[in-house]
Amino acid sequence: MAKELVRQGGRSARIQTAVHQAVEALLEKHERTELTVPLIAEQAGVTPSTVYRRWGDLSDLLADVAVRRMRPVADPEDTGALSTDLETWALQFMEEMSSRVGRELLGDIFATSGEGIYPLRCCNYTYDQLGVLRERAIHRGEASFEVGEVIDRVVAPIVYHILFGDRDLTDDYCRGLVAGLPFLSKTA
Repeated sequence: MAKELVRQGGRSARIQTAVHQAVEALLEKHERTELTVPLIAEQAGVTPSTVYRRWGDLSDLLADVAVRRMRPVADPEDTGALSTDLETWALQFMEEMSSRVGRELLGDIFATSGEGIYPLRCCNYTYDQLGVLRERAIHRGEASFEVGEVIDRVVAPIVYHILFGDRDLTDDYCRGLVAGLPFLSKTA
C-alpha cells in the first residue's frame, strides 16, 4: 500500500528520493517493460523489501514517480486576461500531456493498484492550476468561473483524446475548447 505523504527530511524522504532517482536513471537506459523492483532497489541502494513495503508493487512506484514528475513547478503564465490565461494554460497542458513522455506518465498513473491515489493527485494539480487562474481573474475584476466547468469542457476532452488516440490534438482544437467556455463568451 502506498503511503499518502512523506515526512520532509529524514530517512523516509532520502529513500523516496533515491528510489525515484533510480527509476528515472533506469528509464533513460531501459524500456519500461525491463524495469523490476530488484533492479530499481539495487540502483537506489535499498532492498527490494523496502520498495515493496513503501509502494506495494512496481506499478504504484512508477505512478508515484510519474505524479512527482507531473507536479507543476510554477504557477500558470499570467497573460493579463482570463481568456488568454486559459488558452495559454490549455495549450501547454495539451502539449505536455500529448507528448510521448506525457502519455507514458499518464499510462503509469492509470496503471496502478493505488486505489485512485495517483490519479487524484494529478487531478488536484490541475484543479490548483486552474484555481490560480480563477483567483487572478477575480483579482482583475474579470468574470469568475467554476474550475469543474473547465475540467469538463477543456481538460476532459483533451485527456480523453490522448488516452484513446482517436484524433490528433491541434492548437486550433484546443483554442476552440477554450473559446467555447460559456463564461468567456458572456464577457467577450
